[in-house]
Amino acid sequence: MLAVAIFSMVLAAIYSTWSLILRASKTGQEAAAQVQRRRIAVRTIEDALTCIQSFQASSEYYTFVVQNGSDASLSFTARLPDHFPRNGEFGAFNLRRLNFTVETGPDSEKDLMLRQNPILMDLSKDEQETPLILARNVKKFVVQCWDTNQMQWDDEWDQTNVIPPLIRVTLTMGGKPDNFGGEGPELSVTRLIAIPSQTVPTIVQAPGVPLRPPGQFNPFQRGP
Repeated sequence: MLAVAIFSMVLAAIYSTWSLILRASKTGQEAAAQVQRRRIAVRTIEDALTCIQSFQASSEYYTFVVQNGSDASLSFTARLPDHFPRNGEFGAFNLRRLNFTVETGPDSEKDLMLRQNPILMDLSKDEQETPLILARNVKKFVVQCWDTNQMQWDDEWDQTNVIPPLIRVTLTMGGKPDNFGGEGPELSVTRLIAIPSQTVPTIVQAPGVPLRPPGQFNPFQRGP
């Protein structure tokens, strides 16, 4: 009986150690997956912003919209590369409007979602109902634009027909619930993105309009 009791204690110790190893491994894998999702989400936003386009004469298709708060959103038009997520669904339509929104998911957590559509087409039913989920359990999604007039970061961008020269994006994701009923540590990342594009003014889109008095050379005017 003594030997059986000792053997049972050894088995209990081995089981307890193995259980701790499994829980630690699962926690590590979840943390790594969370970091990877955060990295992919921020990289997707960065890739899209570096391909942004804007034309003043067609502002209804190229508006730049920023909204912060609990239901934050970011919307703009970009000519996207072939490797951009869901590019295969749109064929040759690489010029698309992107809508990054923070919405409440089915599990009551806030998720960062991406919807996109070609600028001359409406949002499809699939994109509307099943958007691409870039990040889950989002605690904060903040987009700030650099105001060259005030020389400061602005949480609101009223110049919807102008692209800001610098954009700062902050994404904070909450950790998974732990074994004690609380949440794990939050993961936050901030990216400063320099926009390589500028808004094309209306006069450049209409090259028939003279830029100089008659008789002087106009590089944008058609014909002699």
